[in-house]
Amino acid sequence: MTDKPADPVILDAFDRKIIDVLRADGRIAITDLAARVGLSKTPCQVRVKRLIANGTIRGFRAIVDPARLGLDHVAFAEVKLSDTREEALAAFRSAVLKIPEVEECHMIASSFDYLLKVRTADIRRYREVWASASPASRTSPAHRPSWRWRRSATPEWAALKLAFRVGMPISPR
Repeated sequence: MTDKPADPVILDAFDRKIIDVLRADGRIAITDLAARVGLSKTPCQVRVKRLIANGTIRGFRAIVDPARLGLDHVAFAEVKLSDTREEALAAFRSAVLKIPEVEECHMIASSFDYLLKVRTADIRRYREVWASASPASRTSPAHRPSWRWRRSATPEWAALKLAFRVGMPISPR
């Protein structure tokens, strides 16, 4: 929200090939990467280091199977903010980053402001997360935000529509 977009980096065909291969296999050995893109080892390694240094490659990570971690339940929460000024958006973003169950957060141009992808073990845990994250759990009934549950066509997907005042902090637990 307050982050300025990065300036585009000029990439040649080799850089793009390197990125394509690394996106498919981030653990590939540099010698194998060099062979796949048509470079020798040293120039390939220099290019990878440059792509990392200039922020084109932001990191490498393991992609895990959520089911093996017992996180089978995915829900999408629509969030409507009562205040969409820059400070309020920054406060919301900061609060959402503290909730580990929120896997993705997208600003949306719609009847709601954000769409959050929330991954939990089950619907019970999902409800616990949102009960603890909701300002409703810490406000008087007169200031309580509105909650509406909506289920989509399949039972394993649920959407929560939440409207709340950003001035009330939310916390993960």
